[in-house]
Formats: sequence, structure tokens, C-alpha cells
Amino acid sequence: MPAVAPSPADLNVSALRRALLDWYDANARVLPWRRPPGSRVPVDPYRVWLSEVMLQQTTVPHATPYFERFTARWPTVSDLAAAEDGDLMAAWAGLGYYARARNLLACARAVARDHGGVFPDTEAGLLALPGVGAYTAAAVAAIAFDRPANVSDGNVERVVARLFAVETPMPAAKPELKRLAATLVTSDRPGDWAQALMDLGSTVCRPKSPLCLMCPIHDHCAGRATGQPERYPVKTKKAAKPHRQGVAWVLRDGQGRVALVRRPDKGLLGGMLGLPTGDWAEGAPDFTPPVAADWRDAGAVEHVFTHFSLTLAVKVAQGRGDFIWTLEAEAAKALPTLFRKALERGLAA
Repeated sequence: MPAVAPSPADLNVSALRRALLDWYDANARVLPWRRPPGSRVPVDPYRVWLSEVMLQQTTVPHATPYFERFTARWPTVSDLAAAEDGDLMAAWAGLGYYARARNLLACARAVARDHGGVFPDTEAGLLALPGVGAYTAAAVAAIAFDRPANVSDGNVERVVARLFAVETPMPAAKPELKRLAATLVTSDRPGDWAQALMDLGSTVCRPKSPLCLMCPIHDHCAGRATGQPERYPVKTKKAAKPHRQGVAWVLRDGQGRVALVRRPDKGLLGGMLGLPTGDWAEGAPDFTPPVAADWRDAGAVEHVFTHFSLTLAVKVAQGRGDFIWTLEAEAAKALPTLFRKALERGLAA
């Protein structure tokens, strides 16, 4: 039987915080948007905000080179605010969840226009910015401004679920986990505290095979006391993703260029460059080509989105039309992953 979950009153919060912060001081990950643990050197809120937006649904190793390219090209929020929409979307290609890129630009422009290029230094002020949700506002407030904000991402949720042996399954447990995480927040080193929890979840309190013997707070953990810490957070069985089909049309002009289109701002991959394509449906795909040409099969590519999987048939031809004609090598760099895979398949046919 699982152990009875402790209440916050059962924890020695001071001892737990001291143990975790001591561990963080010795083991903090070195990341380009961070200052060293315990440092009072001011941190650039622009870099914190940018990193947090990039890290939503993305791993640190994948996001880091994007962060470095962005900050080299747009070193301040005002520089980013002045970026062309297309340039920003092209630079974002490969990070996924492209609505975040549109929100990134909207937020940068609001900071530059309404706040003189200076981020608000409170959670409420940050939350008022376009595209900034509760998590990002809390993270920037804590990490950039040392505000005692409750920062609760997936890593923190996992640590808290195990610490308190929370039996409520996800995602229904999220409000409870956020409430419990708030009981551990104080005004002492709030930025370091938030990042210590993130690092613990990322490197020690891992989703599978948690390294409990290396955990600085294992003596406080009810999940470990059950003997099955990996059971937490409790998960409900995921429903099977629906599967859709579509067609991508790779049209070449015989001069080393390929036809691209700008996708509508609203919807999946909104605002991004893409190959011409019809609707993606669970039934038979739409095989209506964008122009009349001698189209031939080039195979298919598979892709998985958050809410569905996709098989995209690839057709290739040579022709003309009213498109965004782009050099093939440049097109590959500007396209999101799905269309880049389809383009590579088409060019190899």
C-alpha cells in the first residue's frame, strides 16, 4: 500500500530548503542564461525570458544553440522587437510550437513600445505582457528579479509529486502540486530555489530510474518511502492519438529553386514558410495539386504532433506559379521540421 502523503506541516521546510540549496550551490548546471548560484550579479531578464519561452516543450540541449544564435543576432529585447516576422519565424524553425514564436515577437514589441525596452519586475507586471503565461511570469520574476514566485514546471511537478506522494493522477493533480510547491517558496534566494528544483528534477529526480541515493532531500520524500518513487506523478492512460493524412507538393523551377508558401497566421505551423499542401484529414487526403504539372510520387514522411500523428505523401514536379521561390539549400534552413523532411524526400526522388 502507498504511504499516506504528508501535509506541508509534516515537513521540516527549513532543513529541506537548506539541503537542496547546498546541493544546488555545488551542482548547478552551467547554462548561458544563468548566473552562478548565490551570485548577486544582475541577470538580464531578456535572456531569462527568452530561455524560458524556448524551453517550453523543448530540452536544454536542443534549445541552447537556438538561444545562442538568437542572442547573437538580437542581443536585446528591443533588437528582437525590431525583427521582421519572417526572419523570426525562420530562426525559430525546429523549435516547434510556432505560436510561441508569434507570442515571442508580440511580447518583445510590447516591452519595447510600452516599457521602454525594460521588462516589468513583478509577476503581475510580467503576466500582463502578451503571450506571457503564469509559469513564464513566475519564472522570470523569480530568476531575473529574485521575487518569491512559485515556479512550477514539469520537473518541479515531478519532484513535488514524489516528495508528497500525491495520489491524484495527472493532469488533475496540477493545481494540488502547484499549491504544495508554493509551501516551499520563501523570500530567501527565490531564483536559486526555482532553478534548484528544476535541476533536481532534470538530473536526479528523473522520470524513469530516479537517482534517489544521490538526492539531497531523499530523507524528506514520501514517494521514496513507498519504495516506488517512479510511480509518481501518477498518470492516467493516454488515449491513442488520431492519425491524419495529407500531401506535400515539391515544385521545382529547374533553376535550383523550390516553391514555398506562407502558412496562415492562425492554425498549426501558423506564419511559417511551408510546402504547398492541402488539408490534413483522418480520411483520404486531398490530392488536388497547387498547379498543373507532371507530378510523380516521392514516397511519404511521418511526423508526430502533440495531438495527432501524420503521414504526408510527397509529390514532386517541375513547373511555375505564384509562389515564394527559394533556393533549395535556403529553403531547407527556413522550413519547420515536417516540411524539411518532406523537401528532402522530394529532392532525393
